[in-house]
Amino acid sequence: MAVRLAGEERPKNNYAEIQVLGLHVRQMVHDALDAFARVDIEAALRVAREDQKVDQQYEAVMRQMITFMMEDPRTISRMLNVIWAARALERIGDHARNICEYIIYLVKGKDVRHTSLDQVEREILGRK
Repeated sequence: MAVRLAGEERPKNNYAEIQVLGLHVRQMVHDALDAFARVDIEAALRVAREDQKVDQQYEAVMRQMITFMMEDPRTISRMLNVIWAARALERIGDHARNICEYIIYLVKGKDVRHTSLDQVEREILGRK
């Protein structure tokens, strides 16, 4: 997709929203692997919270791409490729969160996959 998009005309913002999303996800993966290497559940929780921000950025990209397609139907093919790229980045963020959930399980023996982060902090870290 990236190769195809590189050969096509770029929007005025040069896919800035994808770049921001990509940098955010890259930092999440880095921080998740760092938390794993240090077996640090507090760092893991911080990274897991970042997934909510990635989801919000993804939704913003989706709204923007849909708007572009509605304004100029000739961009539909290109915007669909951008949407697929954004979706892949969002999924990578989900995987980083999964790593963090496994860290918590490894350290505390508690499955937190279907638990809110606020509840996890209360139960695991004793925060209110």
